[in-house]
Amino acid sequence: MFKGSIVALITPMDEKGNICKNSLKKLINYHIMSGTNAIVSVGTTGESATLNQDEHLDLIMHTVELADGKIPIIAGTGANATSEAISLTKRLKNSGISGCLSVTPYYNRPTQEGLYQHFKLISESTKIPQILYNVPSRTGCDLLPKTVIKLSKLKNIIGIKEASGDLSRVNNIKNYVSKNFLLFSGDDASALDFMQLGGDGVISVTANIVAKEMSKICKLALDKDFNSAREINKKLIDLHETLFIEPNPMPIKWAAKELNLILTDTLRLPMIQISNSTKISLRNILKKINLSFLEKKN
Repeated sequence: MFKGSIVALITPMDEKGNICKNSLKKLINYHIMSGTNAIVSVGTTGESATLNQDEHLDLIMHTVELADGKIPIIAGTGANATSEAISLTKRLKNSGISGCLSVTPYYNRPTQEGLYQHFKLISESTKIPQILYNVPSRTGCDLLPKTVIKLSKLKNIIGIKEASGDLSRVNNIKNYVSKNFLLFSGDDASALDFMQLGGDGVISVTANIVAKEMSKICKLALDKDFNSAREINKKLIDLHETLFIEPNPMPIKWAAKELNLILTDTLRLPMIQISNSTKISLRNILKKINLSFLEKKN
């Protein structure tokens, strides 16, 4: 259903912190034109933790409307309370989304059985395809391969975004799930290696600003042309890494504003603008990259 370069879309805001729908339209069109394979709307990169549920749902629905069927929309529906994740998912019934991305319940530090029961109950509450999301550095819990394998047997759990950075998990999962179960990298810096080991693509932060190049890398990798993919990826390695010097999505929003993809780099507290030193580092990296990759300022 989904393969290749999937962008974890930032949420553009105006100077007062309200959703900027003009910038959202520009971003969506940018990804449609650049060959991005799908959009994750209001995932953790989209600042889901600082949006209330009505804003969260309104933003997803507006993204679906603006995409107009030209690109699949995957909704971020994870929460640290199982009931809240189910509520978000149920409210998106018949919304036009193509799937849900559900992050592990942060802060609670559930056991593996607790994680299994959490995702099982969500799965049983909907017919919408579900993609698991494991990012232990942000959530404080780790969805282990044995639990992923168990969850993969549930009919509408179709894949996982694996952002632990542990590349051994590709084989540890892939060897024990059906061939249709999808594995996505959640780490841009190692995404190409992840795909070379058998992954199906990346749910990418970097793609917010170099969508065409991330799409090319993924297409080449899926075609098993890893040498050509690596040549392109070499140009982006410093960018992949520098975008995570400070907590995501602070650096990527600044970079998107610098490239005129959004009007402001406004974030909601407790997220703040990046430091001047990080701005300098990012600006230098952007200058080193072939500017045909990027959205130039008017």
